[in-house]
This record gives sequence, structure tokens and C-alpha cells, in this order.
Amino acid sequence: MSVALCLSALGGAVLAALPGPAFTLSWTHSVEKTEWREDWRIEDGRLVLTEARVKGTGAGMEPPAESRLADGWWVWVPTVPPLERLVLAASSFTPDHELCAGGACRPLHGWIDGPVPSPLEIKPCL
Repeated sequence: MSVALCLSALGGAVLAALPGPAFTLSWTHSVEKTEWREDWRIEDGRLVLTEARVKGTGAGMEPPAESRLADGWWVWVPTVPPLERLVLAASSFTPDHELCAGGACRPLHGWIDGPVPSPLEIKPCL
């Protein structure tokens, strides 16, 4: 059974199904204008956050004490329980989120044929 990642309008129809089981989600912080990245895996039908990275600190972006500095990124493994879904809201103050899956990276609107709904739901396809 292949694993896929679904993008959909909140509680709505699937807009895109991406190859899984791993993906990276990145965005620019609206105040600090600093990039943030998270690596996720689909395990047992849930989303598991495996690593987080941020290029700087400030305005609620302080990396935890166990983080390490590697190639200009603060890197750590968050202690977040597995999630059924992620819900993303668009901001007019920042560029679109970027999602990397199946060896390709695109802004969210590049994965969906049409405008990105806000909020957008990311979850394992069932």
C-alpha cells in the first residue's frame, strides 16, 4: 500500500495527493523574515514531526535548549505527538508556504491547480 499526502480545503475535497511518506514544510516568519523548516513523516496514518530548523531567533522563534547550530540553522527534534493533520492559514505578509515531497519542492499553490484555500489542511490520504 503506497502512502500519500493530501492537500485539501479544511474539511473539504482533496485538491492534490502528493507522494509520501516524507515531506518538508517551510515558510518565512512574518515578523523576523526568517526561514523556518519542518521535516515530517507519515507513520501509522499520522503525521510525525522528525526535525525542525530555523535560520535565526526572536519574536517567538527561540530554538529550545537542546538545539544545535549546523550550517547556519538551529536544529532540534521537537517533542510533538503524532498529529492527524496540519492546518495552515495564508498570510498576506509572507510568501506562500513551500512543500517538498517526492523529490520536488514547490510553493503550495504550485501543488494545487488553482488558488490555495485558507485554511489548508495537510493530512495522510486515507
